[in-house]
Amino acid sequence: MRRIVPMAIVAVVLARIAPAQWFPTDDPILKRIWAVGMDSSQTYQLAQALLDSVGPRLTGTPNQKAGVDWLVSKYRGWGINARAEQYGSWRGWRRGISHIDLVRPRVRSLEGMMLAWSPGTPRGAPVEASTIIFPDVQSPAELDAWLPQARNKFVLVSMSQPTCRPDDNWQQYADTASFTRMKAMRDQMTRRWDARLLHASGDTTTSFALRTLAPRLEAAGARGLVGSRWSDGWGVDKIFNARTQQIPTVDVSCEDYGLVYRLTENHQNPALTIQAEAENLGEVPVFNVIGEIKGSQKPDEYVFLSAHFDSWDGSSGGTDNGTGTITMLEAMRILKQVYPNPKRTIIVGHWSGEEQGLVGSRAFAADHPEVVKGLQALFNQDNGTGRVVNVAASGLLDATSNLAGWLARVPREISRNITFGFAGSPASGGSDNASFACYGAPAFSLGSLSWDYGRYTWHTNRDTFDKIVWDDVKNNVVLTAMLAYLASEDPTTLSRTRANVFGFTGRPAEWPQCTTPPRKSSEWTR
Repeated sequence: MRRIVPMAIVAVVLARIAPAQWFPTDDPILKRIWAVGMDSSQTYQLAQALLDSVGPRLTGTPNQKAGVDWLVSKYRGWGINARAEQYGSWRGWRRGISHIDLVRPRVRSLEGMMLAWSPGTPRGAPVEASTIIFPDVQSPAELDAWLPQARNKFVLVSMSQPTCRPDDNWQQYADTASFTRMKAMRDQMTRRWDARLLHASGDTTTSFALRTLAPRLEAAGARGLVGSRWSDGWGVDKIFNARTQQIPTVDVSCEDYGLVYRLTENHQNPALTIQAEAENLGEVPVFNVIGEIKGSQKPDEYVFLSAHFDSWDGSSGGTDNGTGTITMLEAMRILKQVYPNPKRTIIVGHWSGEEQGLVGSRAFAADHPEVVKGLQALFNQDNGTGRVVNVAASGLLDATSNLAGWLARVPREISRNITFGFAGSPASGGSDNASFACYGAPAFSLGSLSWDYGRYTWHTNRDTFDKIVWDDVKNNVVLTAMLAYLASEDPTTLSRTRANVFGFTGRPAEWPQCTTPPRKSSEWTR
């Protein structure tokens, strides 16, 4: 037993005998970025404090304000100038506890939560009521005739899924014919449910239909709205915002929603008790966090690190966009330590309101034309915890050579994972780089490996700390810091010559137009 070497010692020995990282150039700054980013990373500690303690950062909530203060404090503690810059105001809201229980015909505590900005139950007290399914009517007039039936009931406003097993589980185990039948049945159910909403509302899309129908159900005296927006994976739902102003709107897991729906559909007299505490705080100021390391030679030219800081509040916002936030935060820490006097000014932007339409970053770009004009390069990361695997020149024809030159200097350990997309096309609205790309500025997306992001963590109740892949985040931190350094030192200024065509279509390029951001929640139309 004495000859068994502890695993910790084995790890240290292996690390020491492993071959040294190969660098394409003998640049001491790049080597130092690698050493600090890999050997003394603070990503884990920073993410734990942000995601576990501060938690989700829904725009307009006390959690987000606490996160803003935390970011500014971190930067100033590292000697980086940082500020919370107000760009407008938003609907303030504080989430309290929520419980959803089936109390008849049997007792079961249901998995679910109220949606963002939802009203609570009166005085936060429990409300018990029976359930009713939103009706299959053919017109708004037929809905009007039905609405009295919703009074004093919880209205089920989502389709009940025929299965809560993901398709890949069916594909692995089911008979092919059985899988085909299930999908055909689900598709038919979905079409019929969508038609139900459209007929009742008179709208043309289901998203607008729900926006129209929620106030009508509320006005009819419903006690609350109960839905389920399954994300096609085990135990995972999308959690967005409520449309009601006086009664709670809750999301219930696929499995538990199906239970309540079937009990209701089969006239087995179900009843729910919902307790939801929420506080409407009125219109409150909202902020971006801006940090800056001043340039020593070209202070009016800028290298920008970008990630949105806000999140939905279904969970802790771990990969959307806690990982992007931590990537930029840690990259700035490293740059301040190993490259404290950059040639160009290095800025970091942690954006609020991204989930409401890139509001914070669009406001910053509109308010700071001098930064847009002097932008050498912006690097944005916002699609999960995975290592960066694709980079393109955002539709700028000549920027390809600069990007390729920078990536060629990055260690092979990182660059081997990256597919370079040449000129590519400018971002049109998916994340905050679009707020700058619409001006024709060099704003680049660092596209990450999926890790099943869209199904399991994007806007879901499962976007938690444990989903982070630390080796991939450290990879992204080091890559971002190196790109910022190389862009700052580049003797050339990036050309803004736009490509005539995007991709391989051969069709003329249409550059995205900049839009005016809402500066208060009443201007938001989502």
